[in-house]
This record gives sequence, C-alpha cells and structure tokens, in this order.
Amino acid sequence: MPKKDSSALESVNLMVDHACSFLNMPPGLIEQIKTTNSVYQVSFPISFEDGFHVFTGFCAVHSEHRTPSKGGIRFSETVTLEEIEALASLMTFKCSLVNVPFGGSKAGLKINPKNYLTPQVERITRRFAKELIKRGFINPSQNVPAPDMGTSAREMAWIADVYRSQNPHDVNGLGCVTGKPVSQSGIPGREESTGRGVQYGLREFFRHKQDLKTAGIKGSLGGKKVIIQGLGKVGYHAAKFLQEEDDVKVVGILEHNSAIYSDKGFPIEKVKQYLSENKTLEGFPKSETVKNRETLLEQPCDILIPAAMGGQITSKNASKIKARIIAEAANAPTTFEADAYLKKKGTIIIPDIYLNAGGVVVSYFEWIKNISHISFGRMERRLDEKRGEDIVKAIEKATNVKISKDLKRELIYGADELDLVRSGLDDTMRVTYQQIRERFHSSKDMADLRTSCYALSLEKIHKTYMEMGV
Repeated sequence: MPKKDSSALESVNLMVDHACSFLNMPPGLIEQIKTTNSVYQVSFPISFEDGFHVFTGFCAVHSEHRTPSKGGIRFSETVTLEEIEALASLMTFKCSLVNVPFGGSKAGLKINPKNYLTPQVERITRRFAKELIKRGFINPSQNVPAPDMGTSAREMAWIADVYRSQNPHDVNGLGCVTGKPVSQSGIPGREESTGRGVQYGLREFFRHKQDLKTAGIKGSLGGKKVIIQGLGKVGYHAAKFLQEEDDVKVVGILEHNSAIYSDKGFPIEKVKQYLSENKTLEGFPKSETVKNRETLLEQPCDILIPAAMGGQITSKNASKIKARIIAEAANAPTTFEADAYLKKKGTIIIPDIYLNAGGVVVSYFEWIKNISHISFGRMERRLDEKRGEDIVKAIEKATNVKISKDLKRELIYGADELDLVRSGLDDTMRVTYQQIRERFHSSKDMADLRTSCYALSLEKIHKTYMEMGV
C-alpha cells in the first residue's frame, strides 16, 4: 500500500483518468472536463458584541456544459478551496450520471455554526449569500445551491430571501436555491432524499442475482448486517428506511465522538433521540462502546455505509475492511488508493456519484417546481381518484362483489407530491443502476462499478460538448 493517499481532488481526477482509458475521447476534451471552470474566494467582516469576526468562503463552478450548475453550500471549519473543487467536480459527474441537466458546483464557508447563536448564523449566512449573488454564483439560471454539511432548509430560506430582495423582478427567484422549507416553496421529501436514494440504490443492487454473486453475498436485503458511519441527515434517513421498510439489522453506528456495536441491532429512532439528548452514543443501553471508534469500520458486516466526511477509507485501513459491500452515502469517502486495493480484494463498492445522488435528483424536482410555479400532482390528483372510483364501480358491477373499504381506499388513492417525488427518485435510482451494471457486465476490462459510473457520465458529457460544437 502507498505511504500517502491522494487528496479528494486528486482521487477524482485519477478516477476520471482511469475511466477515460476505456473510452475513445480527445485528450484535450478530457482535460477540459476535468478542469474547474471558475473559482472564487471571499473574506468579509461582521461586527458582533465582542468585536469583528472575519469569515472566508469559497465557491467553485466545475462545469457549465449544462446550466444552471448545482451543488451544496457547506459550513465547516475544515473547508478548503481544494475540497470545494473536488466536491464541485463530483457534482458534475453525479448530475450527468443520473440524467439531471445541471453542471457541477460547490460553495463553502470556514465556520463552525455551533459556535454562534442563531441570529449570528443568520447574519453570516445572509452576508455570504450577498457576496455570492452579486457575482452570479447564486441565480436560478446560473448556479443553484442546496444544503450540505452544516447547513439546512433554514439557511436556504435565508439565502432565497436575500436573492429575492436583490432581484425583486426575477419571477423565478425562488428557484435560486433548493432544499428550502416546504412552506417556502420547497418540496416534500427533500430532507430525506439522499438517505432515501441510498435505500433505493441498495434495493436495486439486491434485485440482481449476478451482482450479489459478484459480491459473494446471498439472499435479499432483509436481515443483512449494516454498519453506518455518521447519523446526520443522510445516515439517519438511510438507516431509518432500511431498517423500517427493508428489515436490515444496523449492528454498528459510528459518530465523530463515539461508536457503539450490538450484534442484535439498534432501534434507529431511539439511538437518534439518545444522540440528540446526550451529544454522544456512549452509554446507549444494551450496546458495546467501541473505545477506538475508527475500528468499527473494520468490523465484519454485510454492508458498510460511510455517510459522514470524505476520506474515511484510506490505504491505512482498507486492508482491514471486512464488509462485502461498501455503500458510499458520503461524498468521496474512499481514496483512490484504497479503492484500487479494495477492488483487487473483491469488495464491491457502490460509488458515491450514484448512491448519494438522491439529493440532487430531488433538488432538480424542486427547481422544476419553482420555475413552473405549480406543485406536482395538483392538476391530476383528483382526476386519478375519480378514475380509481370508476374502476372500483366497474369491478363491483362485473363481479357482483363489494370491495372492502381498505382495498377501495388503496385503489382510488391519488398520489400527492411526496408520493410523486419518491416515485421519481426510485425510478431514477433503478434506471441508472441498470445502466451502470449493463456497462459493468458488458466490458471484460471494466472491473468495478465506479469505473462504469464514470465512463457513463463522461460519455454523456462528451456527447453534450460535441453536440454544442465545442
């Protein structure tokens, strides 16, 4: 194993280069696709009671082969420009892979929001938004951010308000960000979307016996042992839905300050409540506290779900990973060197640019809703109910049998906006994985799903450039 792992940006570029070795693409175009189109760094002061605080932020627009560009806004003390560039490039390939017509971008502010009161966070967010807006880095037709680590629907509502105050004549102004509260023209299902996408992606993987055989695993998703790193928005929702709807057994949970294990599995809702109240997992009833918490990633399990920070699976711990499947719910959790080692070892990695794409898919739905100015299902829901009622009446008349109230309720139900969002996300994850596996199994040389993902994504970007005449 190498002594040093590649950075996130280096890892992405190395993975692109590897995928390109299977493609017939002009070298100059490959460099264009890899290159970040524009970067921006800003510092601004804000006066609080204890004096001036200076904040530094970044924004990177990786690709504008499709517009607007799309990517989250991250609030973290560890934010760097290189990290933002890496995440922006991942967004480009992610959007292309799942057929969302956006380019890739990302923004970040060096701040720990927990160190500030809510009114202070609001002032900081609004000021950062002003800096990005006046340079075109927030705009419904150019660049559309969303929540990321350290931000939520709350920050997106503040940003949307700043944009509309500065652009009162933009009829599509609410489409300047996604991930807003539902009451502020957001969309139901956005907060759960990345975790829900992880669930749908794993479900689709387990529908294919050939892929399970490749992973050396048998049976259905139900009953599989899962270790999950990070119980934030993504990890929590993934664990919750997989446990409640697919009957998986979450045997290990790793947080930034603690880790617990139980072969019998954990009730996710109770763990989440305990974590919220105690700020640690340590001491959770009927669990084993893992003192060296990072070693939890190395414990035997069927599925390992890294759902926190990037760069968690490296050359230092890759040889100790025992999971048969690594489901990347986080962005860039595996370095290029660790990925290469695990591939040779036979570990199946369901890559981030596919598996955690649920957030950008549902963000696309929200953006469409904002620029079309109508909620999904509003026009057709009652018509669907009426057609269902007519079908029930026809069945009862033809059979002379009364249908039960519960079954009748199911048959005449008209899908609401959340149903349609989940349906669209499920379809996207299914169809995309089928394309990935088809590419994987049709090529004798393409030995892993990640390379298949990048190859498919790059081909779509290549086609877009060629059709534009670039």
